[in-house]
Amino acid sequence: MKSTPLSLIAGTVALAAVTGFAALTAPGEVGAPEAKAAARLPVERTSLLCPSPGGVELAETTYTSLTPAGEGGGEAGTAELRPAAPVTDDDAKDDDKKGGKDGKDDKADAKKEKPVVTLKEAGKPVTAETSDEDAPALIGTATGRLAPGWAAQQTTVSPAGSARGLLGLSCGAPDTDFWFPGASTAKTRQDYIHLTNPDDSALVADIELYGPEGPLASDIGDGVTVPGRSSVPLLLSTLTTDAVEDVTVHVTTRGGRIGAAIKVAEDEAGTDWLAASTDPSGSLVLPGIPADATSVHLVAFAPGEDDADVKVQLLGKNAPFSPAGNDTLHIKSQMTASVDLKDVTGGEPGSVRLTPVGSGATPIVAALRVARGSGDKQEIAYIPATEPVGGRATVADNRAKGSVLSLTAPAADAKVKVTTSAGSEGGEQTVKTYTVKAGTTLEVTPEVPSGLKGAYALTVETESGGPVHAARTLTVTEGGIKMFTVQTLPDDGGTVDVPRVTQDLSVLED
Repeated sequence: MKSTPLSLIAGTVALAAVTGFAALTAPGEVGAPEAKAAARLPVERTSLLCPSPGGVELAETTYTSLTPAGEGGGEAGTAELRPAAPVTDDDAKDDDKKGGKDGKDDKADAKKEKPVVTLKEAGKPVTAETSDEDAPALIGTATGRLAPGWAAQQTTVSPAGSARGLLGLSCGAPDTDFWFPGASTAKTRQDYIHLTNPDDSALVADIELYGPEGPLASDIGDGVTVPGRSSVPLLLSTLTTDAVEDVTVHVTTRGGRIGAAIKVAEDEAGTDWLAASTDPSGSLVLPGIPADATSVHLVAFAPGEDDADVKVQLLGKNAPFSPAGNDTLHIKSQMTASVDLKDVTGGEPGSVRLTPVGSGATPIVAALRVARGSGDKQEIAYIPATEPVGGRATVADNRAKGSVLSLTAPAADAKVKVTTSAGSEGGEQTVKTYTVKAGTTLEVTPEVPSGLKGAYALTVETESGGPVHAARTLTVTEGGIKMFTVQTLPDDGGTVDVPRVTQDLSVLED
């Protein structure tokens, strides 16, 4: 009889040893453990997708990859960008008619390809170059200590042709939903949307187009098959018979995730990548308009059932102000709205802030088309609405000359730390701290790493105040033209909340 309670005690002790600390109090008793806040831990895996830069003669593309130096835990890990299997525009349409293909052969071929870019250590970028007109899209994965904050950029110099220019794009994480205000199906534009599938199985994507009068008729964009580990480019003007200057593109997937970006080529004006706007929100910030911008064109869209009225402000060097005659913008539901802000910056750097008029806060998306120069010296770039820097954000490709960082604090003063990494071929990182006044945009030329050789990365961290929105402008002069591209710096998602768990044996009670 005496052995029974002893056995129960022994079992309880053994169970506590296996599960760690165990609470033996009953629910509701004094001293019961309280739930603790979630811990913020580094991610262990990151995926990035880079669309194909090909299709342009004489162009040269540079890939730059970096994981910021930090306290990433886990194994040493790897970070590689590998070629995807190319699928042409015509192939994609043929596949749709045939019901798609399994992509097994393409998948096998892609896996045989060697990595285009391989990163082996944090804090030092690596680069690779190609002049291949048929360069494929890249599918990237980082693991272990190289996963938190991993960033990559592709930068292409197209020196000739009617749409010559500098194309830059931060390679993005796969997702299921994308908004692209600022696209076009006009005859002067050649806008290709690139869809990249990182997974082994094929998936179906839907593409919706919205003009100033509402949805554009399109049968081809309804159900586009993207084979596994492949990329599909589609010319937007072939998806509809309507030639429209300002179009909002909406991409969604039916199962699975993809990468999406739009390559814009505008006759006699230039070329660049249009990245997706941040998710629909009542208030948006579009940071990083260069001081010498000659034209700023705002495109916005309200995806819901309600119209939106927003206040348009420029956050300048010293204070916010509203553009004369364009202080508000009315955006009808599911209709693309636009306004030409011209040379709104007045020779100073700035950022656009959109906030709701009145008490309503209808979610919207937005982007800017920015031009520098004029005539045959003109060049364009795009700035989508972006999330704040948050804890940390990185842009990978920076040069000894031509990199400018824009920092915007729309609501409150903020202090940020800016780290310029070691160079890809040599040099030591540098760190500087900046204070950004509320309602202003601070433009800084990053301090080049000591002994810099090659390219370097910029990492921005919010130390106090904020939020802060950031963008980097990269300028390369070719043939007397100041070619440029602008990349925003949203939070890199390098850490995630992991709930703290406390064992409680009371759950075993009857």
